[in-house]
Amino acid sequence: MTLLLMAAGRGSRYGKLKQFDDMGPNGEFLMEFSIHDAITNGFEHIVVITQKDNVDYLREYLSERLPSGVSLDVLAQELTDLPAGSQFAGERPKPWGTAHAVWTARNVISNPFAVINADDYYGQAAYSHAADFIKKTDSDEAFGIVAYTLKDTLSPYGSVSRGVCSQEGKSLLSVDERLEIAESDGQIKDSDSGLNFSGEELVSMNFWVCQPSIFPKIEADFKAFLNTLEDPAKGEIYLPFVIQDMLRTGSAQVEVIPSESKWFGITYAADKEKAMAELARLSSAGKYPAPLWKNT
Repeated sequence: MTLLLMAAGRGSRYGKLKQFDDMGPNGEFLMEFSIHDAITNGFEHIVVITQKDNVDYLREYLSERLPSGVSLDVLAQELTDLPAGSQFAGERPKPWGTAHAVWTARNVISNPFAVINADDYYGQAAYSHAADFIKKTDSDEAFGIVAYTLKDTLSPYGSVSRGVCSQEGKSLLSVDERLEIAESDGQIKDSDSGLNFSGEELVSMNFWVCQPSIFPKIEADFKAFLNTLEDPAKGEIYLPFVIQDMLRTGSAQVEVIPSESKWFGITYAADKEKAMAELARLSSAGKYPAPLWKNT
């Protein structure tokens, strides 16, 4: 089983590259805890998508830490990585988006795989449930989403973007992106749309279980995206949108997988202190070894 981590973000709201900020009790990156949880639950292939300048550093850093028997690929998400026949001559301040990040791994993944953000903590049980889903999967149309409760994913330091899930039984119907969700005076509201939420809604935290069949779909969507792009400095192709289109056309069925885990993320610089305290607590409680890897 493969875990793909998206670590190519620029950290615009955080202020620096949060993927490589010390978070654990022994200076570990947050992504290392996700990798540890995945390996503990049977994932034996780690793929990290990052910026070109970070590839060599991250490959060396993780290679020194991961257990033997776990394979590692560290790949660069580059603006020049385009579908055959496509061209782009403009300039952009950031990558093409999360779907393009996943597409970057098309040549190294050939089996079902999980996708996460490198700057989020998803909880140990979430990887167990994702692994169980992958093991029972026997169709290239079987996708999954590990979902979390909205009220447990908010930041006290500012608004957040969340994909609110709609489902029927275990089947996902849609994910609606809400861009400015925040809690104020006991109310949870998306200031962008004006919608209010109870907080009990299930949301996507970009923890997906995908099949390799997504790669040609992303390529087709990316090619269409490039052909209709009006402003080369803006616009991204998002993984949830690609999966929803597959859901709409019947080329994918998406099961909602309860996380049964605590999530926390690093959106703002002020989130760091809370994350460090929680990782220290988990380590002190014996949930993680300290240091995290035996060979450090």
